[in-house]
Amino acid sequence: MIRFLATLTLGLFIALPAKAAVEIEEVTSPGGITAWLVEEHSIPFAAIEIRFKGGGSLDAEGKRGATNLMMALLEEGTGDMDARDFAAAREALAASYEFDTYDDSITVSARFLTENRDESVELLRKALIEPSFTQDAIDRVRAQVLANIRSNAQDPRRIANRAFDAAAFGDHPYGSPLSGTLESVAALTRDDVVEAKARTMTRDRVYVGAVGDITAEELGTLLDDLLGDLPEEGAPLPDDVDFIPEGGVQVVPFNTPQSVAVFGHEGITRDDPDFFAAFVLNQILGAGGFASRLTEEVREKRGLTYGISTHLVPLDHAELYIGQVASANDRIAEAIEVVRDEWRRMAEEGVTEQELQDAITYLTGAYPLRFDGNGPIANILVGMQKEGLGIDYITTRNDKIEAVTQEDVARLAKRLLDPDGLYFVVVGQPEGLESTN
Repeated sequence: MIRFLATLTLGLFIALPAKAAVEIEEVTSPGGITAWLVEEHSIPFAAIEIRFKGGGSLDAEGKRGATNLMMALLEEGTGDMDARDFAAAREALAASYEFDTYDDSITVSARFLTENRDESVELLRKALIEPSFTQDAIDRVRAQVLANIRSNAQDPRRIANRAFDAAAFGDHPYGSPLSGTLESVAALTRDDVVEAKARTMTRDRVYVGAVGDITAEELGTLLDDLLGDLPEEGAPLPDDVDFIPEGGVQVVPFNTPQSVAVFGHEGITRDDPDFFAAFVLNQILGAGGFASRLTEEVREKRGLTYGISTHLVPLDHAELYIGQVASANDRIAEAIEVVRDEWRRMAEEGVTEQELQDAITYLTGAYPLRFDGNGPIANILVGMQKEGLGIDYITTRNDKIEAVTQEDVARLAKRLLDPDGLYFVVVGQPEGLESTN
């Protein structure tokens, strides 16, 4: 996607000590908007993270890419300011705004100095409430989006991910790129952009996290000033969708000496009682870098790849357990067989006590490192709200990981891992592999 980034002096980002407790306060504005706040007054600076549930999945039928284009246009002018005027005003305030589009959300990230808070919030309010969406700006940003789509069409990894999503989800919004296609983006009008904003940027599905030099009372006023004029309700969310393929291989021919494979099957929901067992399992199987089983078997023992990884992906309307690997055309078939074998071994045998303890030690020890600044903490607060994790999640998360046992992982592995159900999309000129369906 196209990102319009503004920078802020790195010295303004504060880091919490690894053992520090993060005290979160729930704030409700006079107008009824809720946010989670961590006050930190040591530096006159604050970060606000705003997330609207829905994202690219709310594109109207036949308008794929409209939400992505709309979000990329928010810094392109408001009122009597064009893009250059807006950028100059933002820089004069030493403020930073980022606007992003994802499958299940659109996000707004703001960073500003305390002394310029009111002016920075007002400038952001104009971008959110009164964007110009001029035809010149639409044409210019559309050209950038189209260039990005063309570039992605020549990237084997992007091709593999796009083909995997299409096979996994079919006509559901998850089945197509949120940036749209050359045809859909070229056909978008200003009315489509305006409609995309009305469908996605509404008060009924907004989550806010704030961290830094701001009090609860000040945040309440800020929320109403910034978001109070947004529409109350947006478009209906899409239906849930099941993972379609039942295993197999899809080969996408592409002229390259190295094939890229994306693989996976149905995953696990974030609120499943066994999610933390799945989290630990994934660390051992494929997320643990050089310590993972797949890296050991595919890279270290056989030299089939430079890297392989797996990921739990609990989307709002579907769940995936996916991975990716790249290997020479004459070796990718062997790499795929090793992946299947390791999937089966984990499902049948579970994990060792040493693997379990090493994974738990890493996952619990690495967690405090995520709290390395106002912005990252604000983002974590928003994610916690959207996932329904509870305001005490930061203090209880490691306890839940440490409570996972060998038996938990073994039970979950038998339920989750399906070696015969793995679906592989291979982009390249793989030797010894043909599409099975």
